[in-house]
Amino acid sequence: MKREETVDYNIKALWHAIARMYNQVATKHDITTSIGFVLLNIDAVEGTPATKIAPLMGLESRSLTRMLKTMETRNLIFKKPDLHDKRSVRIFLTEEGKKKREISVATVKSFNNDVRKAIPMNKLRIFFEVIADVNQVIDERNKIQSEAKKK
Repeated sequence: MKREETVDYNIKALWHAIARMYNQVATKHDITTSIGFVLLNIDAVEGTPATKIAPLMGLESRSLTRMLKTMETRNLIFKKPDLHDKRSVRIFLTEEGKKKREISVATVKSFNNDVRKAIPMNKLRIFFEVIADVNQVIDERNKIQSEAKKK
């Protein structure tokens, strides 16, 4: 089987193309694609618990901690104790963070609109179904591997 015929190669190649495209826009606005995704995952009004952001992005909390520190230093976010759970910290956007978030929102919407114009909805539905099925295969494999480790 050629690598071009494998599922993982095609997903990775597609993601790298998307990331390069997003990075070109992000660089013009003095952020990175990763920072843009973090900004998208912070509620612009209520803030977001720090512990919720990493799982939303599929990141390890260590990676997110470094990124949040960078974002705080660059005045994109600030932290406040959670009003309901004093053990928890919520992440809020600064005015600059809100501006960068709007750029990220516009960039993602623009790309998705272009894809939806170029690809018929029936094909996109199938694409989303296939992606969900691939995720299910991954979950099943992870479950099997996890159970095998217990033995």
